[in-house]
Amino acid sequence: MPSGGHNVVSVLEHKRRGTFRSDRHEPRQLRLRRLKASATKEIAQSWPPAHLTGVSAREIAAGTGAEYIQFISDHCRVTMDSVAARAGEPLVLRRWQQELVLRLFARRDGRLRHRQALIGMGRKNGKSVLIAGIGLADLILGPRGGEIYSCAAEKEQARIVFGTARRMVGLDSWLGDRLKLYRDFIENTETGSIYRVLSAEAYSKEGLNPHRVIVDEVHALPDRELWDVMSLAQGSRPDPLMIGITTPGVMTDVRGQDSLCYSLYQYGCQVASGEVDDPRFMFAWWEPANPESDYRLESTWMEGNPGYGDLNDPEDFKDKALRTPEAEFRTKRCAQWSPTSAAWLPWGSWDACLESRPIPDGAEVMLGFDGSVNNDSTALVAIQLGEKPHIQLVECWERPASAGDSWRVPIIPVEDAIRAACRRWQVREILCDPYRWERTIQVLSADGLPMVEFPQNAERMVPATQRFYEAVLNRQLSHSGDPRLARHIGNVVLRIDQRGGRIYKESRASGRKIDSAVAAVMAHLRACAPQPAVFAAAWR
Repeated sequence: MPSGGHNVVSVLEHKRRGTFRSDRHEPRQLRLRRLKASATKEIAQSWPPAHLTGVSAREIAAGTGAEYIQFISDHCRVTMDSVAARAGEPLVLRRWQQELVLRLFARRDGRLRHRQALIGMGRKNGKSVLIAGIGLADLILGPRGGEIYSCAAEKEQARIVFGTARRMVGLDSWLGDRLKLYRDFIENTETGSIYRVLSAEAYSKEGLNPHRVIVDEVHALPDRELWDVMSLAQGSRPDPLMIGITTPGVMTDVRGQDSLCYSLYQYGCQVASGEVDDPRFMFAWWEPANPESDYRLESTWMEGNPGYGDLNDPEDFKDKALRTPEAEFRTKRCAQWSPTSAAWLPWGSWDACLESRPIPDGAEVMLGFDGSVNNDSTALVAIQLGEKPHIQLVECWERPASAGDSWRVPIIPVEDAIRAACRRWQVREILCDPYRWERTIQVLSADGLPMVEFPQNAERMVPATQRFYEAVLNRQLSHSGDPRLARHIGNVVLRIDQRGGRIYKESRASGRKIDSAVAAVMAHLRACAPQPAVFAAAWR
């Protein structure tokens, strides 16, 4: 009997007949229930990752992830000697890998829950082997006439996953009987499905009709052209899925904009935190919970590597930590986005100031307002006065992803939000840069609100930047943990000239927003200065 324990009837035919069985001749439905049930059992330390989008147990149970797990367990083998196993041994998916597969192929209302997925972790955690197995499973379990593509920035990188899949076919006679191997693609001769390898020359990818796209090392893509071309090519497929799996890389691309991978990472963090509602996007990312944690500690390595000590060698981490620059080691081995050399706040210092509480109604506050007009963001920040000022993001207006370049900040709602804040708290001052917001300052001042012009020149922003920096490092302030404010703080760099250092946006082309950070810095400076007890009495 061929390897894998199946007769010559294809898996697809077995699925139609309901007779698909495992090596141990366990009835298919029984084994599927057992594999799905494993998601509810105790999970190893590798799960969950630091960032994870939600999927319900019902959606996992309705999905086909268990079939993919079963297929990989039955037919995929280790292709080279490694820490985890010897070449030729059956590929044993770890529980964290099973969790990923179950979530990838979860279903809602009969359709795949997700259309895009980004999975991130440190190097040498079995990424290529896992997605090669998924690609082969798609050849057998997927639709007739399916098209699976293994993509990467360079063809040689794309061949790593594809080559792994090719070798798996050679190691399993059951697969060998059904799949025909070519130099750049594998064909299922019964269903007409193909599994091809492609690189980033996106101009040549028009006309493809993929139902599954696997992108290895997303961080290496020079721009988003390949990603967008392959994503848009899936429009006629009923259950398309694009899977990106990667380590971190550079934050900006050759044009000075946020790199594709970093943009997807930030978007995934927003979805995972609930800031953005996008049930079609799956995000799983392993990284240290505390970005400032010592990169030389084993506890830090474990958080960024779900296969630590299992799929990779702890001794190699110890060796590389001694000989690799910190930023590079954090990026490739801890799965952390390493900030640029001009980064403002030290790693983890902002998180260390977290106090998850709102500013109570009626408290004395300063308001900081930093506004734009179009295609940027506008933010309103409150700082509770006291020995240890507490920061809360009141509102942040950012251009929605679906909006075009003509999007403009909604000025009337912005003004209404400032008025509402003055009714909620005792507002001592409202700091605002008058540039392009003179009308709002005049209107609100006429209403009796304590508007204070705060031009963002070097004379004001240099001391404001320094005061805020020292307060964060010495934990002399706290914040409520809003992910939007954290994102803006993380996007800030320090611009230094003969007048001193002040916060700055790294590149206007990058699209990174910093407005709530600017508003917080402005308001904090005034919150720390002696002020008379004058409030917007009419608005309390």
